[in-house]
Amino acid sequence: MARRSPPKQDQSAAKYDFYARALDEAERMELEEAATIEGLNSEIAILRLKLRQLLEEYPERIDLQMRAANTLARLIHIRYNITAQQKKNLREAITTVLREVALPLGIKFLP
Repeated sequence: MARRSPPKQDQSAAKYDFYARALDEAERMELEEAATIEGLNSEIAILRLKLRQLLEEYPERIDLQMRAANTLARLIHIRYNITAQQKKNLREAITTVLREVALPLGIKFLP
């Protein structure tokens, strides 16, 4: 006898129930709230803020800034489904901004 999949709503509930066992009450509420958010706009905005904080608080940590910038570029690529050339241009633009911030501060920059 073939197994039938539960209706889509039940599948969603089962997925959250699976994770809910590992969460406390406050985290379960946050999980439910997070599940209602669609798209990547919030994640992109948060990452932009965090990148700015890195630039301000840790200007010498080019490695972290580049990782954040690369992650930001990937999220934007996914969000807007940009072409490979557009992604390259975005990465180059972010690298240029970082170089222009790092060099005046006397920080060595390796692209």
